[in-house]
Amino acid sequence: MDGFLPYGRHSIDSEDIEAVTSVLKSDFLTGGPVVSELEKAFAAKIGVKEAIVCSNGTTALHLAVIAANIKPGDLVVVPSITFLSTANVVRMIGADVVFADVDPKTGLMTSEAMQDAISVASKRPKAVIPVHLNGQSCEMAEISNVACEHEMTIITDCCHALGAEYIDSGKPGDGRYEDFGCFSLHPVKSIAMGEGGIVTTNNTELAERMRRLRSHDLNRDQSLWQNNEMALDTSGKPNPWFYEMHELGFNYRATDMQCALGLSQLKKLDQFCGRRRELVARYDTAFMSFSDLVQPIERNGFSTSAWHLYPLLIDFNQLGKSRAKVMDELHVNNIGTQVHYIPVHKQPYYEKLYGEQELPGANAYYAKALSIPLYPTLANEEQDYVIEQIKTCLK
Repeated sequence: MDGFLPYGRHSIDSEDIEAVTSVLKSDFLTGGPVVSELEKAFAAKIGVKEAIVCSNGTTALHLAVIAANIKPGDLVVVPSITFLSTANVVRMIGADVVFADVDPKTGLMTSEAMQDAISVASKRPKAVIPVHLNGQSCEMAEISNVACEHEMTIITDCCHALGAEYIDSGKPGDGRYEDFGCFSLHPVKSIAMGEGGIVTTNNTELAERMRRLRSHDLNRDQSLWQNNEMALDTSGKPNPWFYEMHELGFNYRATDMQCALGLSQLKKLDQFCGRRRELVARYDTAFMSFSDLVQPIERNGFSTSAWHLYPLLIDFNQLGKSRAKVMDELHVNNIGTQVHYIPVHKQPYYEKLYGEQELPGANAYYAKALSIPLYPTLANEEQDYVIEQIKTCLK
């Protein structure tokens, strides 16, 4: 097989290149009309009132946590199987994380695990951040019920779930179950924007606040000016250059170039997800009955998955071969793999902060998970080669 096959890869075509080139030839490279075009198109695709574009998935989560009015000393429930940023944004504002366990067969937080995390918390958590993992969604109806019972805000981490659909209608991030949905448009995600993030919400007022916060809360809205004498000229008219800052904001903007790519890619989302599902079906056929030591992740039935990743659950102890050894052998044969993710509660920062915690589901999922190549441009013959090499390695 010629060429390396990574675990994930972006898919860029001539239309995407032309979209970016058109911005380079325009009057705006950043802060221009393409940003709002992407926001409107994304909101329509998800079925939500508002979409706020920002620089990446982490900043999307950070803006949502601020908009949710989470303060220093508050508690937020976060599943341990996720990328670091899901928990880190809570700490960035001085709040504390309560880690929840996950289902060892899916890596997803369940409503029972969420309830267990609440029960051991020192006080009522103010919010929960369910993480849709690998493309599958959490059991959001039940999680929403628990959150409602405890008066908790829901911020869904949808970074793996763009293109997924709930079995009972709707999509992750559409506001049916959550107050805020957060997406990543990193190159290996469902669509690419280079780096990029989006927050969705049905709250127009908070959407406007997040748009201000992504640009230092630089505010030109005269209705919010606080009788500032610098705002007016000698005749009492507003000064055209004037702006005010009412709270600490950030430089979380995305450029028009990035948004042009995101807008072009969004048109191909259904096509990309369709191809991912075709590839997943072929993997399932190959691995479902291959070995008792090797299994695809369990399907939870709550959503039609977007299949951001395809993890195999491998019993490396019974196999008699370490995960690192398997990854090295596959890499020699031009196959890239990755582990998603090291449990966040095991990170030294969080162990020092909260002490050692026993989350058996997260530990069990992590011990077996290995993500193998999955992306829309992966050809059938390339996938067949991946399957052949993995089976040879794991026999």
